[in-house]
Amino acid sequence: MQYYVNQTVGFEGDGSKERPFKTISDAARIARPGDEVIVADGVYREWVNPARGGTKDEPISYVSETPLGAVITGAEVVKTWKPYKGTTWVARIPNSIFGDYNPYTTEVYGDWYFAKEVRHTGCVYLNDRAMYETESLKECLEGKVYTCSWNPEYSIYKWFAKQDGDYTVIYANFQEFDPNRENVEINVRRRCFFPEKTGQSYIHVSGFVITKAATTWAPPAAFQDGAIGPHWSKGWIIEECEVSNSKCVGISLGKYYDPENDHYFTRFHLKSPTQMERDAVCRGQYHGWVKEKVGSHIVRRCHIHDCEQGGIVGRMGSVFSVIEDNHIHHINTMQQLGGAEVAGIKLHAAIDVTIRRNHIHHSVKGIWCDWEAQGTRITGNFLHDNHRPEGCTWQEGGMGSEDLFVEVGHGPTLIDNNILLSRISMFFATQGVAFVHNLICGSFVSVGDGTGPRYTPYHMRHRTEVCGFNTILHGDNRFYNNIFVRMYPDLKDDVTGKPKKEDSYPGTYKFDEYPTYDEWIEQFELDNPRPDMGKLAKAQFGKLPIWSEGNVYLAGAKAWKNEKEKLVKSRAKVDLELKEKNGRYSLKTNLFDYLEDYTGRIITSDILGKAFQPDQRFENPDGSAITFDTDYFGDHRGIEAVPGPFATKESAEKTVWED
Repeated sequence: MQYYVNQTVGFEGDGSKERPFKTISDAARIARPGDEVIVADGVYREWVNPARGGTKDEPISYVSETPLGAVITGAEVVKTWKPYKGTTWVARIPNSIFGDYNPYTTEVYGDWYFAKEVRHTGCVYLNDRAMYETESLKECLEGKVYTCSWNPEYSIYKWFAKQDGDYTVIYANFQEFDPNRENVEINVRRRCFFPEKTGQSYIHVSGFVITKAATTWAPPAAFQDGAIGPHWSKGWIIEECEVSNSKCVGISLGKYYDPENDHYFTRFHLKSPTQMERDAVCRGQYHGWVKEKVGSHIVRRCHIHDCEQGGIVGRMGSVFSVIEDNHIHHINTMQQLGGAEVAGIKLHAAIDVTIRRNHIHHSVKGIWCDWEAQGTRITGNFLHDNHRPEGCTWQEGGMGSEDLFVEVGHGPTLIDNNILLSRISMFFATQGVAFVHNLICGSFVSVGDGTGPRYTPYHMRHRTEVCGFNTILHGDNRFYNNIFVRMYPDLKDDVTGKPKKEDSYPGTYKFDEYPTYDEWIEQFELDNPRPDMGKLAKAQFGKLPIWSEGNVYLAGAKAWKNEKEKLVKSRAKVDLELKEKNGRYSLKTNLFDYLEDYTGRIITSDILGKAFQPDQRFENPDGSAITFDTDYFGDHRGIEAVPGPFATKESAEKTVWED
């Protein structure tokens, strides 16, 4: 059955092509498995709350008739602004429009939220750009530059709200603009496309603009809000959408709501927030966290930008999903919110999640896989400028920046064929990672650090069921056929601004104190039938081994002291310039001049072996082996492998991303 929606019709219809529904919500109330909802161009100011899901063979589809022609927005236009003082105007908004959720009294807060300023889930938008909230009317009137912003020039556009009886009074400093002549909106709805009930599976959403949602903070041991999301279900496809201007999260792939666990640390302070994450994992089994019921979503070819917490988040609900071909940028760059959940993509328990061919830039963090990155594969992604611009000051409660952050997991986590161009390539507070055929221009930080005594779970292979818990021992990492280039000679501490010489060199040298496999295995006296358990405990809780082979170190990048097969050219004068024209990105580089004829062997899953704690091979989600014989573009590598993400010099000259 096909249902049609067109917001320009004069009267409500029956959903036929001749008499379409006026709202998407009308169709969402009656759509059943196999139905398709076709939405005409226009602006739909509503929260779409699907009453039911489809099935694997008969999903329910919602399609914008023209790609990006139908807009689902959480905002309303305001044309009742009156001059107040100087360039500041005022509008009185009746609270009745908000129903039981007023974004201008709902604070952004919760577990792992660190920013000191009081912010609300509401916002004011001037010509589709979010303005900056202030804590006082005085600050709004002054309209000073907010120096923590990654775009400080725009930070002079301010707003402030207060309550006056049954009204929300909003003051806004529009500077040179007359708000009654511009497109000025305020967000009034919490979400745009999000089922209220869990278990609404197999829904496809294609081609919409989804924008301006008043979402709440979404940490891992709480319900995770989003402008759009499946809400603890299975088999959604979100494709070719533009998702922007969510106050917190653009696309949420989970978590379930558990009133006993929700923001427990913030509310009671009694248990540590990491303990509540362990609780969330274990309680998840009760809430149906199994492969047959949750996850296996696809998010593809979406443009996700200007969200202040995360572009895509998921705690447990993202398992077995594919996130591919998305363009994600300007996440948390207003620096109005701060805490440990900000990134272009931020996933907890990304079990068997594939993150591939995404372009992520100008975000406080690029990709952050926190806890249980088991079977996670990050492949063929293009990341750059995920670092604070020069001149921006540190936000109290804000986070440091890097392309990748993998935290307190046991692996196997596979990172291959990526282009990593930011100052820090990876925050390495984890173990069980394999880097294969990457171009790495930033440093590794927090190697052997940043984990504390956090006992984190590992799982049955390719399942969600918990197999065990252990602290992070560090090590158990592999580095094969990567190119390391020192592009940033003066890395500085995000907080103090002082040089960090120890982190200024890309390469594997940070693992110099880690054993080879032969050194590590020798400790266990495998030929001793009656080993001393006390003596073995030291080895069992010591650093795990490192494997490294076939890597190239240029322009000052440094190698692990035990790596034998490598190419080092410390004095190489590498040119590596990122060129952009009309949405086409390419690299101008002389890298191949220094590689000469150096090659390594073709790497396979069997060469990488198994991550120690889960005893799981670096392999595909279906358990099949991977042979790394294709490059960033999918071009064939041949008998021998040129290090890095490009199979040939000609490949390196191709367009690496095109919008």
